[in-house]
Amino acid sequence: MQIHVVRSGDTLYGLSQSYNLPIETIVSDNAISDPSRLVVGQALVIRITGSYYWVSPGDSLYIISQRVNVPVDVLIQVNNIQNPNQLPVGLRLYIPPRPRPPKEVAAYIDTQTTMERTGEEVRAVGDQLTYLNIFSYAVDANGNLTPPNDEPALIAAYEHNVAPLMVLTNFEDGTFSNEIATAILNDPALQDALLANALSIMEQKGYRGIDFDFEYVGGENREAYNAFIAKAADFFQPNYFVSSALAPKLSTDQVGTLYEGHDYAAHGRVLDFVFLMTYEWGWSGGPPMAVSPLNEVRRVLEYAITQIPRDKIMMGIPLYGYDWTLPYVPGGQWARVVSPVRAVELALQYNARIEYDYVAQAPYFNYWDEQGREHVVWFEDARSIQAKFNLVKSLGIRGFFYWALGTDFPQNWLLIEENFTVVKQV
Repeated sequence: MQIHVVRSGDTLYGLSQSYNLPIETIVSDNAISDPSRLVVGQALVIRITGSYYWVSPGDSLYIISQRVNVPVDVLIQVNNIQNPNQLPVGLRLYIPPRPRPPKEVAAYIDTQTTMERTGEEVRAVGDQLTYLNIFSYAVDANGNLTPPNDEPALIAAYEHNVAPLMVLTNFEDGTFSNEIATAILNDPALQDALLANALSIMEQKGYRGIDFDFEYVGGENREAYNAFIAKAADFFQPNYFVSSALAPKLSTDQVGTLYEGHDYAAHGRVLDFVFLMTYEWGWSGGPPMAVSPLNEVRRVLEYAITQIPRDKIMMGIPLYGYDWTLPYVPGGQWARVVSPVRAVELALQYNARIEYDYVAQAPYFNYWDEQGREHVVWFEDARSIQAKFNLVKSLGIRGFFYWALGTDFPQNWLLIEENFTVVKQV
């Protein structure tokens, strides 16, 4: 698979000739809305075997070998390099396909958002998923559960051998409730009833595991939450997977209601795996920035592996970006969600050039709308996804997951096929 970044003068016809690939394939793989126009800076996936690398000033075979994770002797052999010490700038090197390590892949789906499209969304990507986290069974302060419309998701999951996970949340009126968490976590009788009720539903509907997404638990409930997830693990294992969703922490004593109640080490000891929510640095109510900047994600994971076994860590990846109206004013207009495909369409519509932040490993662009207002859009593309996949490989963690199905991003699913062998648990 080649990731090609569009330059001025590039056309689909020219790319099809260069890579010996039908135009229709490039259009389909990248969900290109107007084949007659490309956006400068747009990243395209090109479905070829292996990839190409163009030698830049300062490159050596060793540097290239480290960058593409292919041994020097292999590069020499497949490219018939006669003088390894002299690489002309601009030389095109063929990079053969690399091994695809086995990894687990999960995705959350919010059935209230996808609604009648729920089954379709799961079926479209089911072959690339190990788990489907169905959001959510909301717990109230009395331990009662409000179910989602999960039947379409469950049916589609089993059609593609995807293990469905029942997501339990302290979610109420569009937000996570510290009050509900406090009530449940400090009442053993409520916990027992809740777990028994959840088990009954799981047996009835065919869930393969349970995922605790209790957020804004607070430091005052930290030990109580630790005791609760240990009780849940004892209750469900080994017949069911037991997991939790955890805030992206950088240290054990990180301050804030979102972080203080989540104990990485305690969850890592007793649960089968954890979902680290490594996204929302850039969020709809906050200042513009990358949603999932790789430098920050790396910091979270480097801390996580000191607390949790690597084979229990699932890294979070967003399937969306945000469009902010500038200037950003705290408490003002919130950014709107955009899919990666829609982001490129916006750049095309407003003749914007897509830039790339190499520290955050994320694309962005600015544009002015019809009212003369400036916008900035941060989103994900093939380059940012490949950078995240490289991090998964380098750290040797269990796998990764997505929040959330329901946005267009065909490049992502093709890159999974290129990089990994997806493990199935059904």
